[in-house]
Amino acid sequence: CHWCHVMERESFENEAVAEFLNRYFVSIKVDREERPDVDKIYMTFVQAMSGQGGWPLNVFLTPELKPFYGGTYWPPESKYGRPGFLQVLQQIAHAWQTRREDVVASSIDYHGRLEDFTTQVPDNSLGLSPSILQTAMSVFREEYDPRYGGFGNAPKFPRPSQPLFLLRQGKRFQNDDAVQMVLQTCERMAAGGIYDQLGGGFARYSVDAQWLVPHFEKMLYDNAQLVHLYLEAYLVSGEEKFAAVATDIIRYVLRDMTHPEGGFYSAEDADSEGKEGKFYTWTRTELSGLLTPEEFNVAVRYFGITEKGNFVDHSDPEPLLNQNVLSIVDPDVPTEDRPLLESAKKKMLDARNLRVRPHLDDKILASWNGMMLGAIARAYAVLGEESYRMAAEKNLSFLKNKLWDAESKTLYHRWRDGERDSVQLLDAYADLLAGVIDLYEATLQPGHLEFAVQLADSMISRFYDSEHGGFWQSGRETGDLILRVKEDYDGAEPSGNSVAVLALLKLAAICGRADFADAAEKTLRLFAER
Repeated sequence: CHWCHVMERESFENEAVAEFLNRYFVSIKVDREERPDVDKIYMTFVQAMSGQGGWPLNVFLTPELKPFYGGTYWPPESKYGRPGFLQVLQQIAHAWQTRREDVVASSIDYHGRLEDFTTQVPDNSLGLSPSILQTAMSVFREEYDPRYGGFGNAPKFPRPSQPLFLLRQGKRFQNDDAVQMVLQTCERMAAGGIYDQLGGGFARYSVDAQWLVPHFEKMLYDNAQLVHLYLEAYLVSGEEKFAAVATDIIRYVLRDMTHPEGGFYSAEDADSEGKEGKFYTWTRTELSGLLTPEEFNVAVRYFGITEKGNFVDHSDPEPLLNQNVLSIVDPDVPTEDRPLLESAKKKMLDARNLRVRPHLDDKILASWNGMMLGAIARAYAVLGEESYRMAAEKNLSFLKNKLWDAESKTLYHRWRDGERDSVQLLDAYADLLAGVIDLYEATLQPGHLEFAVQLADSMISRFYDSEHGGFWQSGRETGDLILRVKEDYDGAEPSGNSVAVLALLKLAAICGRADFADAAEKTLRLFAER
């Protein structure tokens, strides 16, 4: 993410900071996407300690891995009302040398509180009924932004689980208001700068309420879930424009985010050439030199291009000026001008492709690949495009070849450059299981159902808590964690428990496996109050 890059440049690549770190600390850099289980524990600690979290996440641990202090972004020198990073390091090193017993005691206290905070106990008095869904629908509707669509305020995330839920419940209970909330949200997001108007695909979130200026990184998991959302919007409304967005996302993923053998890459950065958004933004002067006068006039009107721009670059020492993030400001282009708009967009995309691209995070994660596998399989079922089925089959073949050990029924999480990790994560099993079930439903190939059952059996044996219900985030083999946690929050990504429950309920219905249904229901009861 953007601020991770900023702190990397300002502090971790600074010789003086590096020298101090190497003298007094053992520095461990963790890829949060590769190890969400590590991130969950220490993010929970920082949120409890400071009241807020985020990335970059910087946490200080004892040699026993217990946290005693942490925070997010620190500037190199004191500013913005924050101490400088080197100053923080000096104070912690001094405390460790002069008051070590106090620091260790503090870490033990925090660890105990973390254990209490992350322990869930089932409340078997709560019944599971449709009234719970109605209550949730009412709560989510209260968060709706009637002006710009979406739920909550700035910064605004798509959080596709929420509109997907509202759309399904709105349809089920004939609640047209809920359905319209979701359809308007889909329209506004697709017209905003959060959506890549030239190349397809969505950025992670917008910094404002109107979906205009994004943090420009594009994540595989967002785009997978948004394919599902726009397909459902199409099925409910019958409006082709929603199907077109889903198609555009898939085109982007298959073009820019796919390994030659079929795996899907993780993300594209926000920054290029050290500046956030430089790859995506335009000046009016730049466009006037690229397009014919007729194309220019149509593009300026359609995208709302201004001399001043709508994006402020905060980079030092030479910020970019007069930059425009593309959004659809005037969609009512006359029919006779449509060819001019299309030729302008093609010229702009071709010119953009000559720019320095943002860095590609080319690790391949079983979890996020499972999401996109399911999305493309669903698109094949809804739209009937044969190339989608082929892409989904190719992706599954890649994952089975690179990350699945058929003999031990083990699924690994990360593959990159011929190497896989050794980590066992619920998200990997649950998300891939859900994706394989989507592919089975779209193709009815028995081999896919057989693989889904193997995944489900292995997931239950490795992660399921048969005593209380719920699934642990990481396997028993993970010996470097101070806690085992059951993730229960559906944020930018749905939690492993949510995905596992729905997948097991589907498989129980398909296969008549009562044990799958029992594990799902016990998990729902554990999280019912939540």
